[in-house]
Amino acid sequence: MPVFLKMSIGITFIRPFARVLVPFTLNRKRRVLYSTILQRYVSSKIPAESSPKKENASPEQLELDGWKITMKSSVQEGVSTVSSAKDEDPVAATRELIEMWRLLGREVPEHISEEELKTIMECDSKSSKKKYLRYLYVKEKKKKANQIKKEMKAAAREKAIQDQLLETANQDKQQDFPFLRLWDRNMDIAMGWKGAQAMQFGQPLVFDMAYDDYMNPKELRYAVSQLLESEGCNRRDVDPFHIYFCNLKPESPFRRELIKRYGEKWNKLFLTATEKSHVDLFPKDNIIYLTADSPNIMTSFKHDKIYIVGSFVDKNIHPGASLAKAKRLKLATECFPLDKYLHWDTGTKNLTIDQVTRILLCLKNTGSWEEALKFVPKRKHSGYLDFSQHTQEFVNRMKKSKTINSFPKGSLNRYTQKK
Repeated sequence: MPVFLKMSIGITFIRPFARVLVPFTLNRKRRVLYSTILQRYVSSKIPAESSPKKENASPEQLELDGWKITMKSSVQEGVSTVSSAKDEDPVAATRELIEMWRLLGREVPEHISEEELKTIMECDSKSSKKKYLRYLYVKEKKKKANQIKKEMKAAAREKAIQDQLLETANQDKQQDFPFLRLWDRNMDIAMGWKGAQAMQFGQPLVFDMAYDDYMNPKELRYAVSQLLESEGCNRRDVDPFHIYFCNLKPESPFRRELIKRYGEKWNKLFLTATEKSHVDLFPKDNIIYLTADSPNIMTSFKHDKIYIVGSFVDKNIHPGASLAKAKRLKLATECFPLDKYLHWDTGTKNLTIDQVTRILLCLKNTGSWEEALKFVPKRKHSGYLDFSQHTQEFVNRMKKSKTINSFPKGSLNRYTQKK
């Protein structure tokens, strides 16, 4: 019993000292372990053959030299990587960045042109690059969707044509027609002959292409679409005009857009595209410039005159531009008698290029304003004026101007009495 009591007293007495001494021993063991690991690592980095001068050197000096060699090699590797990164082509670096973003699943387009790549490189921040890449991604996606729609429409059209051919073949087997069938190629040949005759003997119709500075790119595309529509309806007409595209510069936006729209057919069109002005091609006395701002109202179509139409989309941004140009060139101007024949409700009296072309073609063939003004959009007017009402208004205007009552009363009776 006293032995156990002595042991317990000894343990209780030694326990506080053990709590203090044990961590120091553990830390010492750890230090020894770390030093051995460091020595092995440094010894692996130090070359096997050492110089004879360092054979008698102390182990601490060897460890220090090895550490210096290791640090110098790591610094040299870092400098080499930085220099290689600097020497790398920025275009290739941008492409690698875009490819990395694509692999990460971000919205990046599949195909990027050189101009778009330069634009990405000019962006200041990553957020601006991401926004521009997302814009290109959405644009490419829409383009693909439109291409798929076009292919589907083309396939449906081809299928409809084949079905129609089968149907016509079955009808031909069942019935015999005394007339020849008119195919599309025959119609194209006939319209080509009419266009060639119009270029030799037809009345000129001039489109003034000197208004590209008055329009933004979107309005210019609208104007080119209207020109294509005008050329198409003129080609299909019974007696077409000889169309002139005057003031069409070689590097103008108008010419680039027309070539883009027509493609290979541009050089096969039966029209005249020239850089010269209409004043250089035709005498001024035979020219009439059609503009909605003209004070002179057109009464009838003149077959011996040359009508000029300004080729631009006018949204009242530049009012009077065509009239000012005609006055500067000292040309006669006219406008369509819209107030004379139509109940004009809303909107401006500026018509599109294709509407003007259709009105001129109808006037040339029929001479009727009622038929020609059917091409004016019905949303702008509420119908035609009565001719009797128009004549009454004309008489009232004449009375106000005192042209009818210019002779005194009874003057004719006096003249007859003298006889």
